[in-house]
Amino acid sequence: MLISHAFEDGVLHLSLLRDLDVTSRAAAFLETEALLYAHRPRHVRIQLPTSDPSPASLSTLSRARRICETLGIPLTVVGPLTAADRPPRPTAA
Repeated sequence: MLISHAFEDGVLHLSLLRDLDVTSRAAAFLETEALLYAHRPRHVRIQLPTSDPSPASLSTLSRARRICETLGIPLTVVGPLTAADRPPRPTAA
């Protein structure tokens, strides 16, 4: 599995689990495409795994943008979570 996803309130949240290479980009796009057609979201949010994505990750993102545009679905792209973005971990009592 190359992508994790969640579907909440009409928004499909996709996360690339790792930076893609040329051998994994087609599979990642096929997963993305299947999720788009299965959920028919009103908005898509894609989170990239690095702040400097590989050409294969950008290619997959470009293909996702085109299909979202064709389906009339707005797309938002965000970078990786930083320590400040993560919720605090519970402390042991």
